[in-house]
Amino acid sequence: MSAQGSGPVRKPLPSGFAEALGGRFGEAFQTSEAILAQHGSSESHFATMLPDAVVFAESRDDVVDLVKLCAAARVPIVAFGAGTSIEGNAAPVQGGVSLDLTRLNKIVAVNAEDFDCMVQPGVRREELNQHLRDQGLFFPIDPGANATIGGMASTRASGTNAVRYGTMREAVLSLEVVTPQGEVIRTARRARKSAAGYDLTRLYVGSEGTLGIITEITLRLHPIPEAISSAVCGFASLKGAVDTVVQSIQCSVPLARVEILDAMQIRAVNRWSKLDYAELPTLFFEFHGSPSGVAEQVETVKALAEANGGGEFAWSNLPEERSKLWRARHEAYYAAVNLRQGAVGWATDVCVPMSRLAECIERTHEDLIGASVPATILGHVGDGNFHVVFSLDPNAPDELAEVEAINARLVERALEMDGTCTGEHGIGLGKQDWLIAELGDAVEQMRLVKRAFDPQNLLNPGKIFTLWAAPRPWRSR
Repeated sequence: MSAQGSGPVRKPLPSGFAEALGGRFGEAFQTSEAILAQHGSSESHFATMLPDAVVFAESRDDVVDLVKLCAAARVPIVAFGAGTSIEGNAAPVQGGVSLDLTRLNKIVAVNAEDFDCMVQPGVRREELNQHLRDQGLFFPIDPGANATIGGMASTRASGTNAVRYGTMREAVLSLEVVTPQGEVIRTARRARKSAAGYDLTRLYVGSEGTLGIITEITLRLHPIPEAISSAVCGFASLKGAVDTVVQSIQCSVPLARVEILDAMQIRAVNRWSKLDYAELPTLFFEFHGSPSGVAEQVETVKALAEANGGGEFAWSNLPEERSKLWRARHEAYYAAVNLRQGAVGWATDVCVPMSRLAECIERTHEDLIGASVPATILGHVGDGNFHVVFSLDPNAPDELAEVEAINARLVERALEMDGTCTGEHGIGLGKQDWLIAELGDAVEQMRLVKRAFDPQNLLNPGKIFTLWAAPRPWRSR
């Protein structure tokens, strides 16, 4: 499915607007080609789309003042973090100002007794966990990339730990948000639950910066487990690997992480990370708990794996060994893209009910076997979510068309199984029509919310769904 127009084409900045930004923000206002290019690109396969200017916010007041200036001049604003999004979520399709929030990077407070913390949006995931380690706490949401917390909240990120600890939907307790009118609101207090009015926190989480700009996040934390053990196990078939995961969950095994990598992805990981795993469908496991609890989990999963064609478990119990294992998993995207030199990555994802997961993965694998484009399957199968990564020749339009067709079949398959077109990448630019196919008239309710919150359509316009039918000013590479 091709996406339709996202709204008016980009316009030049109003006369005197750049001077006003320079006068207010000084060196934090940038228009150099290198800075614009950095903020117009991402990990996605979409072409670079340049903003007209970049502003590096260093305080909440900077965000408020920028929003008010842009609102008065009707100039679009796109919040920008680490630039690791997959679906063009932060691409400035209508130009305007890219608001870089990476300098808003303070850990404001850690309330160890309450298992929560307050951070600014530019704090990186790994940085937060390093800060928390000495207090025996950790933040479990791990999308792989060292993303900013603000970006993770905006895209409702999840990742390898989601099967046990949930996603950003569960992790975010409260938000401080600057509205499109330049007002500052807080969506909730620090209480673990509340029945006070609309759940604005959940509305902003996953809204991809289209409703407000997040300037502070209150997060739920967890104690570092007493015992942690990781393992790798190869399987004779993809079905056997998936069945092992489904049966483990049916047996109430509290898996902390369980990732699937098909044989092609293992080949890519071996080359990229200098490993020597057998090129078989493979599961990466991690178990958390007490020593006795972890031992019990391991025995249950080993028995299920053996019954489903699994081989020996290769253990990684020391911290440095576990770090190496999960670093290889986190770099799997780059490993897949680099299956051939000079390639461009196209990553897509779906999520289906657990009972349909094996069928969905097997049918997808059959599609990839017959494809001319190298591609891999990997994902967080503990919650029914998996990814396909294509290694595209950017100078071969026929490959782009082939991948678009395979992606369409994948998403249609997931929707037929009552799944979703995206488990964690978000909608951004790439899956807008699929959102309509998935939710139908409910998308119009989303449009009503957008129009009510942001009547000028200034915050990240052209994302998630369309408000107008004009041609979209972007194209795939």
